[in-house]
Amino acid sequence: MNILGLSAFFHESACCLLRDGVLVAAAEEERFSRVKHDPRLPVSAFRFCLEAGGIGITEVDCVAYYEVPILKLTRQLWSGIPMDELPDPGRPERMIREMLGWEGPVLCFEHHASHAASAFFGSGFSEAAVLTVDGVGEWATTTYGTGRGAALERISEVEFPHSLGLLYSAITSWLGFAVNDGEYKVMGLAPYGTPRFLNEMRRLVQSGSGGQFRLDLQYFDFINGRQMFSPRLSELLGAPPRQRGDEITQLHRDVARSVQAVLEEVLLEKADWLHRQTGLPDLCMAGGVALNVVTNGRILREGPFERLFVQPAAGDSGGCLGAAALAHAAMTGQRPRLSTDGGPMRHAFLGPRWNPDAVADLVAATGLPALDFRSRTAELLEAVVDRLARGEVVGWFHGAMEMGPRALGARSLLADPRDPGMRDRLNRLVKKREAFRPFAPSVLADRAAEHFALDHPSPFMLETCAVTSPLELPAVTHVDGSARPQTVDPAVAPRYAALLEAFRRRTGCPLLVNTSFNVAGEPIVASPVDALFSLGTSGIDALVLEDFLLDRAGLPDGWGERLAAWRAPQQSSGPRSAISEELYTFV
Repeated sequence: MNILGLSAFFHESACCLLRDGVLVAAAEEERFSRVKHDPRLPVSAFRFCLEAGGIGITEVDCVAYYEVPILKLTRQLWSGIPMDELPDPGRPERMIREMLGWEGPVLCFEHHASHAASAFFGSGFSEAAVLTVDGVGEWATTTYGTGRGAALERISEVEFPHSLGLLYSAITSWLGFAVNDGEYKVMGLAPYGTPRFLNEMRRLVQSGSGGQFRLDLQYFDFINGRQMFSPRLSELLGAPPRQRGDEITQLHRDVARSVQAVLEEVLLEKADWLHRQTGLPDLCMAGGVALNVVTNGRILREGPFERLFVQPAAGDSGGCLGAAALAHAAMTGQRPRLSTDGGPMRHAFLGPRWNPDAVADLVAATGLPALDFRSRTAELLEAVVDRLARGEVVGWFHGAMEMGPRALGARSLLADPRDPGMRDRLNRLVKKREAFRPFAPSVLADRAAEHFALDHPSPFMLETCAVTSPLELPAVTHVDGSARPQTVDPAVAPRYAALLEAFRRRTGCPLLVNTSFNVAGEPIVASPVDALFSLGTSGIDALVLEDFLLDRAGLPDGWGERLAAWRAPQQSSGPRSAISEELYTFV
């Protein structure tokens, strides 16, 4: 049975293919369109999934959609959206049929049910408590439930407009960062501050009995306004909102720390309540707020649950996984396994890949000088270690692209974590982003406990923990002494693990800086062409394209400038980001 799952028309559209309950392929549309957070119907991702599965559209049994449009419409009507701006609830199915040529059944599942299913069925747990938290789906913003076997049950929910995701987005906007995108920045900024606005943040959200909480809506304007917060928020905080590009002051750092502290406080309390309701030892989480890795770490360390699984594409893109899983359960009565062995998802390498011969043809067509290491993997790794050890930044392109927002060793930028100047260099010249943003480490799984307060695998970079390494690791240690490690299993990512081992043999350090292979404002690279553009137009020093190694220093004079000039018209022909930067994308 072949089921295609779709998430679309909100933000972060994506498609996946589930075959007999096993996840075969998945990708976000933005990686193909190069429009960040692309919400459009994932036509390119759809075509990729069919190709990866080796099937045609006639061999698909069902298309599963990750929300129920008519329920979403009732919330939009309640919110007072003008009639001429209301979306047509029949549009998603109509576009699926017209643009994808699909004539078979389309099954729709609630947004938070899709989140819950993506986490529970991906966890491998036979039973678990399930918590989903985001901005808003149809009506729900937070749900509590259980998963057992092939069934999910919802215990309770919090409904719009009361939302922890919207609270965090409102403060993100007040701090001068883009909504739907800058929440990571608030989380990264928080450790530089003190929680001196804790009482003010507690006025914004009041925790209620059971799983409930409420926002004080006088401080917000997202229901029918044009921005996330009202003037009352600035009055409460005693300062005007920061304008984008303005200096970040200590006040801004303290506001970030305070909202992060309240988020952690409320979710710890609600996780404890959910544990008391279910009595289950394990917890699964999804939804955009589940990408707040600092909160995840605290829930696991300080909360009542023994184990925590967070789905690697926990935001809206991962809703396609849950919708497909729910369709499989509905059509067969059987639990979808997602992974081939029925255990937890062990990796997110579900996107397109390029074989070495295709890469060879591309490199030859460019005429660029490249070292060919086909059939010489060990020599390639040593050459990469040479560059890393002398302080270079290496773009690493290998195997199938990751699903989700984290680079996990397929489309990564790599560097030496011991270099005290590396974080500033990466932020300023390569990633072209704010200097306070932290970077994460990849570490060999069997060496992780030697360097981090971590006693379990963390393959998806979805929790923070203390750095306990005997090594000085300034490039990956945040200001509060924490890091967001990815543990790398040689059985899952053999070439990436072999590179880490080669670096360990040379330097005694079994970890590397690992950040996503992109620059600010662009999606992670998907194809070898995308990677070559980055070599020519960003500050990386070298590029590994499967079995080929290219050095920026070896490029012909002016090549980068010519490439940037050629690409400029492509970028100006359409938007680079599809989200509203001032208001959470409700439609």
